[in-house]
Amino acid sequence: MTAWTSADIPPLTGRIAIITGATSGIGAQAALALAAHGAEVLLAVRDTARGEAQAAAIRAQHPGARISVGALDLASLASVRDFAGRTGDTIPRIDILLNNAGLGLQKTRHTTEDGFEQMFGTNHLGHFALTGRLIPALLRAPAPRVVTIASIAHRRGSIDFDDLQTERPYTGRKAYGQSKLANLMFALELDRRARAAGSRLASIAAHPGVATTGFVAATGTPRIMVTLANLAISIFGHSSAKGALPGLYAATMPGVIGGQYWGPNGFLEVRGTPAPARIAPQGQDHAVWARLWTVSEELTGVTYPALA
Repeated sequence: MTAWTSADIPPLTGRIAIITGATSGIGAQAALALAAHGAEVLLAVRDTARGEAQAAAIRAQHPGARISVGALDLASLASVRDFAGRTGDTIPRIDILLNNAGLGLQKTRHTTEDGFEQMFGTNHLGHFALTGRLIPALLRAPAPRVVTIASIAHRRGSIDFDDLQTERPYTGRKAYGQSKLANLMFALELDRRARAAGSRLASIAAHPGVATTGFVAATGTPRIMVTLANLAISIFGHSSAKGALPGLYAATMPGVIGGQYWGPNGFLEVRGTPAPARIAPQGQDHAVWARLWTVSEELTGVTYPALA
């Protein structure tokens, strides 16, 4: 397969996209690529000052780019509600929702303002609540796509319904793997429900492989280990721009259908050009998808409206 790049994205003039976590890493690269191809892009970010700086950087490269910034903290259900209320009622439609934001592996246990384990609450529950509240605006688009960024780390994850908040005991790797498996399962279950409803909405998952995103530094790892890890990533992984490609492919390319999972096509899916990715066996259990959905509605208080 010929290497696919962001230059291959089709024209997006008239499309409206929302990207969470777009101030750095693959989110910033995705925003740049979508704007470069004509989409109107809303950066949904926790730090609006950094968001405005990123929007200015995109305009500097692409004068006339239509970029706006909205305050969204996925670790706060109140912030999710407020953002969706401001946006969903005023935006004409949402053609692309890119659920990209996420916390990297946290060595010590922290909780969100709602009392959820921080990675599960931010990476999964925040996006679950956001997507549910934006369904009406998504359904105003002729062919809406929701793309949720998962991770190869889902392969070592499991959904522990007896300890979803990772309290007994806390292990960062367990909590992170669970949150990314939940991202993948959410994307697949959303699409299953959309298909059952005869909806035009497509839900797709993607992962970036191993990309230089600042992930390691965010884990609290000692500086020398961060340096060595980033060196290894630069050798064996790829840049954040290339890490953004599977999500961009899923969000923009004709022929992509709901229920797919995209990632790099190289060895162990660490790097490469976008291609169908492997879902670990534990990620294919439809009963767990459905149970996680029900629990997520209970925890967030967000019940999804009709998808068609």
